[in-house]
Amino acid sequence: MKKVKSTSDELRAEYKRSYFKKLERGKYYERIRASSNVVVLDPEVAAVFPNSAAVNKVLHSLVEVAESVSGRTSGSRRPARLRRSGG
Repeated sequence: MKKVKSTSDELRAEYKRSYFKKLERGKYYERIRASSNVVVLDPEVAAVFPNSAAVNKVLHSLVEVAESVSGRTSGSRRPARLRRSGG
């Protein structure tokens, strides 16, 4: 037996509107934005890289080049370098 799709925008009889709190658009937007690490690339840059692994590979290479050019040693006062997670 097939289910009949309801096209009505009304609540079912067993639900009352008072059961639901007031909806608030964007209630968690700022919290999610602050904790998110999503980076949006310009379209021209995104066209060069097929996926996130390619972007990470190039950025890791850039970090290595910057470290070698700056002449910093392992005894310098800075956080340890990020390690590649494979790939």
